[in-house]
Amino acid sequence: MKTADILEAEAKAGSTPVPSQRWKPNVTVAAVVERDGRFLLVEEQTSDGLLLNNPAGHLDPGESPLQGVMRETLEETACEFTPQGFLGMYMSRFRRTRTGEDITYLRLTFFGTVSEPDPTLELDEGIVRAVWMTADEIRACPERHRSPLVLECLETYLSGARYPLSILTIHDSVFAPPAAVRSA
Repeated sequence: MKTADILEAEAKAGSTPVPSQRWKPNVTVAAVVERDGRFLLVEEQTSDGLLLNNPAGHLDPGESPLQGVMRETLEETACEFTPQGFLGMYMSRFRRTRTGEDITYLRLTFFGTVSEPDPTLELDEGIVRAVWMTADEIRACPERHRSPLVLECLETYLSGARYPLSILTIHDSVFAPPAAVRSA
């Protein structure tokens, strides 16, 4: 759903109630990689069965989104990811099957290239394999997608949307321990 649609729906429904505790989305990073008309995905074992996802995962403390997407792609595919640009920022929300927990993800997605897999590396726990699929193959199995963002990111990429990596600004404070409390 696009921002304009959300604003219109909120205006019709009235204001949204303010939650009692501060809401914090889970920040993730993802890679979209195309090679010879096929896209790199990972097949992973989840509590909902064997699902497909972009190489993706949570952003760790002390790393930039670029470092995170390079790390996650390597951990999940054994391939080194070279980011070429920024694809977009996406949000999705779902309820965990096992716990009923309400989760919102904020996904920063990059596009780029990958090396051949390093056969000496083990894949992350739960990752069964890396797989290359055409856009039509991916579109044909939405029930196997770990998130609706798998297809959303693919369609954005195919639409030609591209942003330079310079759109991201990462302050040096991300890479250092937090500063002491400021004096007045």
